[in-house]
Amino acid sequence: MAGDTETSEGRRPRVPYLLTPGPLTTSDAVKRAMLRDWGSWDSDFRAMTAELRSRLLGLLGRGGAAFDCVPIQGSGTFAVEAMLGAFVPPDGKALVLANGAYGQRIAQILARLGRDHVVLDTGDYLPARGPEVTRALEGDPAIGQVVVVHCETSSGILNPLAEIGAAVAAAGRQLLIDSMSAFGALALEPAQIRYEALVSSANKCIEGVPGFGFVIARRAALAAARGRSHSLALDVHAQWAEMERSGQWRFTPPTHVVAAFVEALRAHEAEGGVAARGARYARNRDVLVAGMRALGFETLLDDRWLSPIIVTFLNPAHPRFDFARFYEEMKTRGFVIYPGKLTVVDSFRIGCIGRLDEDVMRAVVSAVQQALAAMGVDDARPCAAALAERARLPA
Repeated sequence: MAGDTETSEGRRPRVPYLLTPGPLTTSDAVKRAMLRDWGSWDSDFRAMTAELRSRLLGLLGRGGAAFDCVPIQGSGTFAVEAMLGAFVPPDGKALVLANGAYGQRIAQILARLGRDHVVLDTGDYLPARGPEVTRALEGDPAIGQVVVVHCETSSGILNPLAEIGAAVAAAGRQLLIDSMSAFGALALEPAQIRYEALVSSANKCIEGVPGFGFVIARRAALAAARGRSHSLALDVHAQWAEMERSGQWRFTPPTHVVAAFVEALRAHEAEGGVAARGARYARNRDVLVAGMRALGFETLLDDRWLSPIIVTFLNPAHPRFDFARFYEEMKTRGFVIYPGKLTVVDSFRIGCIGRLDEDVMRAVVSAVQQALAAMGVDDARPCAAALAERARLPA
């Protein structure tokens, strides 16, 4: 992967690595794919759209034959709103499992759409567990859909979809998954977890660039969504019907982004698919976490809940540590990191996804050590209050 990030003159990055949950660092091949212009009605571009849809469906694994794929222009949130508008009926009711900013955003979208909903909020970084979901559904038979974020990147927690999905299926309800930051790296086989639809986007674990998201849903659910959407542009059924009829997007597609994404999908397959992509990200995480802990940092989450997508670290208690300064020190060394998004403890986040490998993560740890030295921080341990808050996490 070194050739994707180094100049011919040396081994320094051309631009900083993006250690974020997307947009993320992409390969040179993905970038080159955007150098050609495409006609949106041309047969070559229609073939590209068909390949995109087919390849995404191929990532589902067992049970995927009942599904279809509908790309949606815009950011990932556009696709989330499209999914909610299509599969939560106007007279229906949804249960939102929230443990961070993106679960809360789902609730905000439902409120804006006028969809009845209730929120099971487990805090910034505690997962909803199967028995809790079961109790919520038993107590409210009006709930038809349960909406969950696969990987809540506010904290980096990987929510336990298997037990959540089992509880939803046992209650005869429908599961909708925001797998924005996980799809393509973590398996979502319909034969293992029963769900009606999921959403993700081009600039996450497939390692494309921003510009569109996609809804993958059961064909029966897509057919039932006709006339249900609140929006013209975000009407999943209408987009699906047009793609099935003509192979076209209803409105101007992000042609260069689609070309880049198809290239990224081919690279994903060449790497070994979902299992291999997830394994690389897990190795990235393991190298990062081991190195940061050796420097004295503490992760917010116990190893059981750490996702291979992004890791939250508690801020050092040292009086000379300042995140804004730390961010700039890291950027000058070739790495863009992420601020914390928790309301209870001070933290920052480092992503493990993108065109990165273990060598890059070792360089990240080295850069952190250098940044701390430049700031005069000789102790990276967090404050006692942050550790006490962390002790509230599930075992």
